[in-house]
Amino acid sequence: MHIFCISAKKRNFIVDDVHNIARMTFEILTALVAFCFVGVITPGPNNLMLMASGANFGFRRTVPHMIGVGLGMPILTTLVGIGVMRVFEMWPLVQQILLVLSVAYLLFLAWKIANAAPPPQSAAEATGKPLTFLQAAAFQWVNPKAWFMALSAITLYAGGRDPLAILWVAGAYCAVSTISTTSWTALGQQMRRFLGTRGRLRAFSGCARSTGRWRHCWLRR
Repeated sequence: MHIFCISAKKRNFIVDDVHNIARMTFEILTALVAFCFVGVITPGPNNLMLMASGANFGFRRTVPHMIGVGLGMPILTTLVGIGVMRVFEMWPLVQQILLVLSVAYLLFLAWKIANAAPPPQSAAEATGKPLTFLQAAAFQWVNPKAWFMALSAITLYAGGRDPLAILWVAGAYCAVSTISTTSWTALGQQMRRFLGTRGRLRAFSGCARSTGRWRHCWLRR
């Protein structure tokens, strides 16, 4: 995301003036969409879970999970903009507690992935159940990457906390999430044959865990 860093002068303009939606230029809107797209398309908990669901259950059964991610992120962003950020500013301990809970849950997910059985030969043979819409949407609240993306976007592009500016940020996340959720689920579906043996699944799980750990360390810097 550092690719889209802008000059201090322009960043100050965004923070101070972008809340006036009439003054949001095409350049700023393009930067917002690019910022959101890079955030949602890169590897993270949501995308790895969607890829795993696509491999285990197929594309069609993963659609509720995809919609939950696609709408859960904008909802989180909206709530962060209208009030949650103020709670963190007033009680920083709340943010630290949320971070600890998020990391604990991600470690649990990493353990589940590492000990998962090879995916079935077809989606119809899968014995488990994919995440529901509500489960996927609720997961955003314990996803450190989602929090980082929401806080960063609101700070840069809706610094004045104007409701309309916040909706622009949430709408941008909603639009680009369609691309990322579809792409990662389809990738998982296509990787079914490759992950058909336990050895290959172990190798994939190791890569997924390494990616997750690297992402967590990067977010905490």
